[in-house]
Amino acid sequence: MTTEEGHIIGRRTAIKAAALFVMSSSLGRSLSPEPGPEHPKPMKLTCVIRYQIDPFQRDAFRQYCENWGRIIPRNGVHLIGYFLPHEGTNDIAWGLIAFDSLAYYEAYKVRINADPEARANFEMAKSKKLILREERNFVEIVNGTFEVPGAPV
Repeated sequence: MTTEEGHIIGRRTAIKAAALFVMSSSLGRSLSPEPGPEHPKPMKLTCVIRYQIDPFQRDAFRQYCENWGRIIPRNGVHLIGYFLPHEGTNDIAWGLIAFDSLAYYEAYKVRINADPEARANFEMAKSKKLILREERNFVEIVNGTFEVPGAPV
């Protein structure tokens, strides 16, 4: 992709620019178009965050997760949940957050980085060294396979 001046920009920069454009042109409205014939229902993406945590600071990491339980929804994103290790490996935790698109995710990152409570939560985790490693993967839902209840047995 190139700018009006002919400069080449990367994919990530283009996504950020698109997200900022969408945010600035959507004041007071949803960042996703309304579903309809010309705009089918947006694709749902889930950001799967895998944390390697300090197992001796499990309670502090729990507080970090509980803080996100307030912060993430307030910033317009669907929080599926955070999951602490229970049995087996004691240092792997998960966070799952759903978005309509990568552009919406980029817009969310702008909002979350401007949120004072979010910045404080990031800083708390950093100062206590709760998170040893963090990985993010984006996955999409396969229709007909999500939230399918089990049959009575």
